[in-house]
Amino acid sequence: MLIDIVNIYLSVRRDAGFKLDEVEKYLSSYANFAMARGDTYIAGKTAIEWASQASSENERSRRSDVLIRFARFARAEDGRNEIPPDGVFYGRWHRRTPYIYTDEEVQKLIVYAEQLKPIGTLRPHTYSTLFGLLATTGIRISEALSLRFNDVTPEGLVIRKTKFKKSRLLPLHDSTIEAINRYLQCRRQFATADDHVFISLRGKKLGCGYVAKTFKNVLKAAGIQGQPNGPKPRLHDFRHRFAVKSLESCHDTGDRFARHMLALGTYMGHVHPKSTYWYLQSTPLLMKSIADKCESFITGDQS
Repeated sequence: MLIDIVNIYLSVRRDAGFKLDEVEKYLSSYANFAMARGDTYIAGKTAIEWASQASSENERSRRSDVLIRFARFARAEDGRNEIPPDGVFYGRWHRRTPYIYTDEEVQKLIVYAEQLKPIGTLRPHTYSTLFGLLATTGIRISEALSLRFNDVTPEGLVIRKTKFKKSRLLPLHDSTIEAINRYLQCRRQFATADDHVFISLRGKKLGCGYVAKTFKNVLKAAGIQGQPNGPKPRLHDFRHRFAVKSLESCHDTGDRFARHMLALGTYMGHVHPKSTYWYLQSTPLLMKSIADKCESFITGDQS
């Protein structure tokens, strides 16, 4: 049955490190749709009909792409499975323009986080340290909230298997190490059975949703809302800020820039280089650098 092939496909790809939550929903929906029509193998006509039911062009394109990859896998096992035609649907995926926090805004967010209530609890220390850590390391919020005591080492932070099932060690600046150690001294006074670094008032691991809600309140208190027609500040934009600031400080001479990009991608846990190079278009300063390089290349001035 088609659903059996779907389960095998998902199992194989997950063993390779992919999460595939969205893909599983798509393929389960397609399998139920196709089996209701009596299909026992992938049929191109049914695949197009299923994909066309999506409400937007982007969604139809996404459905088609997922199904084509699945069909190539299935056909390798059994030639009776058809690979749907590519290019039937066209969609465009746009990255959301990041909000790049200034140094003053980051400091302001930390100060207002330190004023969170209840006063005298761990909560203000937790959020001020968490926001500072996100800004200075660029780690994902899920990675920060998954940190445990043993992950804070003299060599840096150990980021264990996360988004792409890979672990990495992040060296830290001395000031960041000092801030984390100060927080941990306070954190250990609130002994709980949970060894996560960042915990809630109930002594449990902080949830992303609750952190996002608190962050919105701190943004409002700090008066950081962004321009009416510009990008709005988000928690994830700490990560964007780290990447952009790192690139802006790099001396793009010879192979040094390429090495810096590779190191930055590894530090941030990127799997594909394009995920790191995308940040080159995030600020006017980086775009000007690109324009200057292009002009030098065209005019033959390689100095």
